[in-house]
This record gives sequence, structure tokens and C-alpha cells, in this order.
Amino acid sequence: MNYTVFDSPVGKIKIMEEDNRVVEIRFVKDEKKISPNTEILKLAKKELKEYFIGKRKVFTFPIKLDGREFSLKVYKALMGIPYGETCSYKDIAIKIGNENSQRAVGGANNKNKLPIVIPCHRVIGSNGKLVGYAEGLEIKQILLELERKNLEKDDWELYILIKKSKK
Repeated sequence: MNYTVFDSPVGKIKIMEEDNRVVEIRFVKDEKKISPNTEILKLAKKELKEYFIGKRKVFTFPIKLDGREFSLKVYKALMGIPYGETCSYKDIAIKIGNENSQRAVGGANNKNKLPIVIPCHRVIGSNGKLVGYAEGLEIKQILLELERKNLEKDDWELYILIKKSKK
């Protein structure tokens, strides 16, 4: 398995690649930075860095989803949550056709090996509060604020373009 480690605004991130697909992304503390040595790792690192500076909302590097059938349904539903938006665990449970499986949805989120790419940070409690995130609520809050800030910036840039085009 190949991997790289780089610094991000939320700490060090380790990206692991196997068979030309990213299989895991971890937040790590004590690992030394390691430059990517494969094209997939280079692309994944580049795209994650672009995400953190607000220039990327969708990832294109190949990934390998891993898990049981239920978890895979949850991950696909998570990937449908638009950038900068949130939904509840119940919303995801309803979306996958199992309205009473909010706890199981939370369990699948907790086992997500591709955070950020499979945006489990966008899932919040039904009451609108931040709950549950394997990497800690502080990182979840930072990721959500980063996305909201970048959406606001995009909205402002769109507003300026519209104003200019009307002149």
C-alpha cells in the first residue's frame, strides 16, 4: 500500500492508495510528512489541498468504497449531500429507505474510511446540533464553516458577475 502525509488546516492527513484507488484518508498526529509517490496520491493530495482553500467542491480521484451493503448505501447517500449543506441522520435513513435506522447510519458514518470525500461531516442531529464525528466535533465544525464560507464567497462572486453583466 502506498501513502502520503501532508499538513492541512485541520492537522496532518494521511492518504492511502492501493491498486490505483484511494482506499483510506485518516487524520493523524505523529506521522512525518511523506511526499506522494504515485499519480493517484499526487492527484488526491492536490484535490484535498484545493478543497481546503475553497477551490474544489467535487473530487475526481478514484476511490474504493469498502463496507457492507448497508454502509455502502449510506456512503452513496452521503455523497449526494451538496457542498456546504447539511442533513440529519434521519434524512439519510429515509433516503436509503430505512426510516428507523438513524443509529445504524451513525455507525456507518463512524466507519467511513474516506472522510471529506464521503462527506459524513455534513450529517448533523435532527435538532440542528453537531453530533458525532469520528475525528472530533472541532474538525467537523471547521469543515462545515469552511464550506459555508466558500459558498458565501461564490455567491458574492456570482452577484458581482451578474451586476457587471447588467451594466
